[in-house]
Formats: sequence, C-alpha cells, structure tokens
Amino acid sequence: MTRLRCALPAVLLLACRPSVRPVGGGDSALTAELTHQLARSAADWNRGDLEGFMSDYAHDSATTFVDGGHAHRGWDFIRSRYVTRFAPGASRDSLRFEEVAGRRLGERHALVTARFILFRDGQTTASGPFTLVLEQQSDGWKILHDHTSSDPR
Repeated sequence: MTRLRCALPAVLLLACRPSVRPVGGGDSALTAELTHQLARSAADWNRGDLEGFMSDYAHDSATTFVDGGHAHRGWDFIRSRYVTRFAPGASRDSLRFEEVAGRRLGERHALVTARFILFRDGQTTASGPFTLVLEQQSDGWKILHDHTSSDPR
C-alpha cells in the first residue's frame, strides 16, 4: 500500500490520497455486474444483433482495439471489423466469456480481464484472453480500450 506524507492540516489530508486504489470487497460486485454485461453482449452476438454487441463500446473515435499486434482506433473501425460476421447468411460461431475479473480504477473506470471462447458444435474454434478498460457513462459501462489476444492454434 502506498503511503503519502503531507505537511498539511488534517482537513486537507484527503487530497493526499492516491487517485488509483485497489478496492477490496467492491471488486466482487463489480465483477458480477460486468459478468452480467458480458453475458448480454455474448447473447447479442449469438442472436446476430451487431448493434447490441457494439453498444458496449464507447462511440468515440478514440476508442481503441488491439489485436494481431496492432492498435486500431475508432468505434467505426471496430464495427467494420465485425460487420461481415453479422451479414445475412454469414457463418458466425457462438460466443461465451469465461474467467471474468473486474477491478476499479477510480470512481468511473474499471479494468476487466477475461477469456473469449468461440465455439461450434461443441468444439472451440477460437479463444484467448482479453483486457478491457471501461468507463462508467450515463448509459452504463462503455469500453474505451479492448486488447484481445488469440490462443495458439
């Protein structure tokens, strides 16, 4: 734990607290909330609802998506990456998320680590870990940054 010493009156000591602190028991509630959100996102994916799936991403040109060793920016780019998988008649494997863990990074931000699993006919077709940085906005938690990796085949 980081300790700061300040030569200030006791009333002003609150200003010396670090701005990013791990939250003890609160993380389990956050993890439950974000697990629920990811389950809804997977359900959107599985029924072919691209707009529902994309609703978790911050609709912003600064939203980042990292995969394959490259960072890409913008909600529009992220949507374009997925749109072909949602085209009529497109083959799209089912999605689920596992090993979800959330951690607060202040009052309005959170870090999430988890695994995605794509599967068809009971067989995993792709999987891997991912990390999300989210911001709590007026309409819920929104992804500001998504770093997804694929497991070796």
